[in-house]
Amino acid sequence: MDDEESKANSGGCHMCLAIPGKIIEISADNPDLALVDVVSVRRRVDLGLLQDDRPKPGDWILIHVGFAMSKISEQDALDQMQTLRALGETEAALQEVRGYGLGEDGSSEPNRKESNRPV
Repeated sequence: MDDEESKANSGGCHMCLAIPGKIIEISADNPDLALVDVVSVRRRVDLGLLQDDRPKPGDWILIHVGFAMSKISEQDALDQMQTLRALGETEAALQEVRGYGLGEDGSSEPNRKESNRPV
């Protein structure tokens, strides 16, 4: 058995999640930073990887480790969250978000206030 099989069989294999978020506003000081609503928590997200297709307020994006990876439709965002729920991965998605350090005070618990820390 190779290492990958061993990890998968032992439960040590982890999935990386991209979480949908809706852009609320783009920073006036830094157009590569946006305030984004992520599972009802507002956080700063880096838009620097989307130079060719700049998002604007109201757009939906997929976020991974604090970076917007791609723009998606609102329907795709809703489908993504429904798929996570159907697979029982909602808690894993929330853990992924918590792993980004979303808590305003640096804790792993996200709050419902804005934070300047990137997601």
